[in-house]
Amino acid sequence: MENWGEWKDNRSRAERTDKMKKLNSKDIKEFALAQGLDFCGIANIERFEGAPPRMHPASIFPEARSVIVVGKRIIRGGWRGIEEGTYWPAYTYFDYHGLLNSFFIHLPLYETACFIEDSGYEAVPYYPGVPEGQPPISPLRKSGVAPGVHLAIRIAGVAAGVGEISWSKVFMTKKFGPRVRLAAIITDLPLEPDPLLEPNSICTKCMLCTKGCPSGAIPHIKEGKVVEIKIEDNTYQWGDVDMGKCTLSYHGGDSTVSPFIHKSFPGWNIDASKQNFTERGAYRFCWTLSTGKWAKEEESPSGYVIEGHGIIAEKWGMGGEERSSYGIGGSRGCMRSCFNYLEKRGLIEQTFENGEFIKRPRWLLPVETKKLET
Repeated sequence: MENWGEWKDNRSRAERTDKMKKLNSKDIKEFALAQGLDFCGIANIERFEGAPPRMHPASIFPEARSVIVVGKRIIRGGWRGIEEGTYWPAYTYFDYHGLLNSFFIHLPLYETACFIEDSGYEAVPYYPGVPEGQPPISPLRKSGVAPGVHLAIRIAGVAAGVGEISWSKVFMTKKFGPRVRLAAIITDLPLEPDPLLEPNSICTKCMLCTKGCPSGAIPHIKEGKVVEIKIEDNTYQWGDVDMGKCTLSYHGGDSTVSPFIHKSFPGWNIDASKQNFTERGAYRFCWTLSTGKWAKEEESPSGYVIEGHGIIAEKWGMGGEERSSYGIGGSRGCMRSCFNYLEKRGLIEQTFENGEFIKRPRWLLPVETKKLET
């Protein structure tokens, strides 16, 4: 296949279009990787059989024949400051909602969609959402599907053969382990699907994710709390994670992993591991406290209810006044404990010259914050 840049410079659009009508899976993957994506896999639409209508790709594009799942790595160093307890912006800005989720994946994704559409097939770029947040509304078309359709992007990744879902519900690949983010393209271009990974090809169910989770959101395998799906002849399982507790830890409702709560909320004594919030309830709790403002005073000179969280969300989450998403807990168990173990055991391809990621005793703060002296 000729280099895309040469086509772009040396051939007429008509010549390119005629050539590209012969696109196949290999062409798509070569192009996607050349744009800077780290991996690309393809599922046929049949692999989504049995998916709920509001999570099915065909509910977005009824003529869909293929789902292309792409992704980029989260760089290991993005977590270094949080692991050391010294620096938070890098993770939110570079590896979460600031640049990785908003630009680094989606610019090459868009170019790949353009590449497909130049061949005469429609391509729907898909930004991963949260199926659990779908509003309870009626379909706009009789016998149709209600608005707010979102794929389960991790299951789509499994269906496209690019990885598997770990015990902690985090997606992982053979090269990077859990250090990845995903997006997708839904297209009517028929493509040869990639082979599925065998279940438990990467995750060993070592339970270090459970041990490392500060809020106790990830069940131990002995508890028997399991989610199970079947794609073709393969059955995949992962832990039934308590997403309320998970959200509290990750988005700023857990004082054991947030020094910012200790600074801005004297007298706090809310133990995230003992709460029974729903996932959406935990989001409302965390977002209200972390991005809300109050009077400017000694405890919060900026006016944010929790100053550090608000600054991270507004400045480093790239949200401005809309305050895009942010990460405080930094995935202590589900990602950091996980990739440290996988690298150490040589179970994933990318390892590092400096050895283990976790090099020093790990920190956790008390649940209760100190009261201001009066």
